[in-house]
Amino acid sequence: MSFMTIPQRRQRLNRSTLAVPGSKPRFIEKAATSLADVIFFDLEDSVPPDNKEQARKDVIAAINDLDFGGKSLSVRINGLDTHYMYRDVVDLVEQAGHKLDLILVPKVGCAADIYAVDMLLTQIERAKGIKKRIGIEMLIETPMGMQNIDSIAAASPRNESMLFGSADYAAATNMQITMIGGPNPDYHILADADAQGVRHHHWLDMWHYPHARLVAAARAHGLRPVDGPFADIKDPDGWMASAKRAKTLGFEGKMVIHPSQVDMANELFKPSAKETEQARRILEAMEIAEKQGAGAVSLDGKMIDIASIRQAEAVVKKAELAAAKKSS
Repeated sequence: MSFMTIPQRRQRLNRSTLAVPGSKPRFIEKAATSLADVIFFDLEDSVPPDNKEQARKDVIAAINDLDFGGKSLSVRINGLDTHYMYRDVVDLVEQAGHKLDLILVPKVGCAADIYAVDMLLTQIERAKGIKKRIGIEMLIETPMGMQNIDSIAAASPRNESMLFGSADYAAATNMQITMIGGPNPDYHILADADAQGVRHHHWLDMWHYPHARLVAAARAHGLRPVDGPFADIKDPDGWMASAKRAKTLGFEGKMVIHPSQVDMANELFKPSAKETEQARRILEAMEIAEKQGAGAVSLDGKMIDIASIRQAEAVVKKAELAAAKKSS
């Protein structure tokens, strides 16, 4: 185990992140009653330039006035290369900072982008006496962001999660996609002919590299990796296949663009009963070893290391949070 330790970020449920256009008050009101773990109000891509100012006002009013039932609230601000960004941060935090949990920074390209947002947040919090520290979410959706992903992940103690923006990433890299978050039949291998002379196509996952790269960077810095959306809301089987690939690689949840995807995400990404029971057994074994003064911890004949203990603590915490939310 390295002498360098992973910082412990704030734990919060992040199974489903529901994207809500800031310019659609009706959608904002519906989001308040959804079962999503995180709501992010979008002031960026989904809002036309002429509507930016009004959308910001509507989002601030919603955060202050609506009951979101304990959900984590995030706002995707406009890019640092626009003149909307500074006013997004200033107005949001000055007027609704006491209820805001997270700021989602789009198209993060380098660590300095996060430093700039952190600086603004810190000054406003101090000026307004806001005690709760607002966290930062980072949307990785450009080649530059992927290239600098490690320094971005380490850029601020406010950092909590990294999200993958598949649509803009595909556009920036000239990836040939048929749908946001979906597969492409041209990305395949062609097998040798079988006994009947048939050569089968085997589709591959064109998102594997950016997915695996993001998960590695996020986990190395104690952050939550969250996958991007699957755009076809009429294809639940396709969504599930995409989400299962993400979960297998280590993602903690998925961005959803329609309420119909929320329940699927919450169910898929919650710790299973088997995982939770095993995690509790690991923690119990650790507690017994500590009481006995044992120098090593083992369970079922296998040694338990620090990483396993931390993972078990995280699993139990997530299971408790999910159970508390379900019963509320």
